[in-house]
Amino acid sequence: MRALVFTGPGVVEPQDVPEPVAGPDEVLVHVVTSGICGSELHGVKTPGFRVPPLVMGHEFAGRTDDGRAVTVNPILSCGACDVCLIGRPNVCRKRQIVGVHRPGAFAERVAVPAAAVVPLPDGLGWTAAGVVEPAANAVHAWGLAGRPAGARVGVIGAGAIGLTCLLTALSGGAASVDVADRSPERLAVAARLGGVAAGAELTGEYDVIFDAVGAAATHEQSLSRLRPGGAAVWLGLLDHVAGYDAADLVRGEKRVLGSFAYDAADFATAVDLVAGWDLSWVETFPLEEGAEVFTRLMNGQAIPVKALLTPESR
Repeated sequence: MRALVFTGPGVVEPQDVPEPVAGPDEVLVHVVTSGICGSELHGVKTPGFRVPPLVMGHEFAGRTDDGRAVTVNPILSCGACDVCLIGRPNVCRKRQIVGVHRPGAFAERVAVPAAAVVPLPDGLGWTAAGVVEPAANAVHAWGLAGRPAGARVGVIGAGAIGLTCLLTALSGGAASVDVADRSPERLAVAARLGGVAAGAELTGEYDVIFDAVGAAATHEQSLSRLRPGGAAVWLGLLDHVAGYDAADLVRGEKRVLGSFAYDAADFATAVDLVAGWDLSWVETFPLEEGAEVFTRLMNGQAIPVKALLTPESR
């Protein structure tokens, strides 16, 4: 079958790869759509967490052999450790991720554990299905922030995670959502979706700030622009450096919350939310064009905000 393969630093290539074989308690998913994630762009440019050769792709939807439309929760937790048993499977110490530790969905077909399969409702379009996974990240982050209806919210970064944070906050009753990004094109998208384009940096004071970038400078900004007692939720993974003023954190009794992935309830909520969102910022490309699209995004092209790849055999 055809797949897009991460073969070395900065390189992804379309290749013929062996057909996946579903093992015990696994199902075969015929991929209809698979999203390119910013973490994959960074991971290919700076290998480490992802090791080539690898078929990536953890944001996807498709059909099972019996014709069911499904998406897949790609976080595979052990289910038995202390962390899993208290309801935090997303941070299981033994977790694996489809498209990182095992072959993913930049391919025509992928084998996944049956327990990871999430049925999709009738009538949900494939574009919406393709953004359930990034939306689940935003749902989880909104929950960590306390789902504060009436809040003044700031979002740093108008990529897919930033935009899903914007849409989730608006769906959750935020009073306003200001979005900062260096790209005028992405800021225009954020404004079209109901956000306020704040320019390259946030300048107000906020109850909650979502950092969807994860650089030292955005960490600092997420703390400095919080009101006393506010919460900064970090989703971005660009930089290991913290970069913020610890004294400001203490004196303002501010909170920094790390947000990684989601749980089953977040995933289910995301399925419901995406059905009503404006997803005009999402574009679909054939899998065979995936290397070109991936490389353009990896090298800094701002548009499309979100690219979905679809095998021609669908």
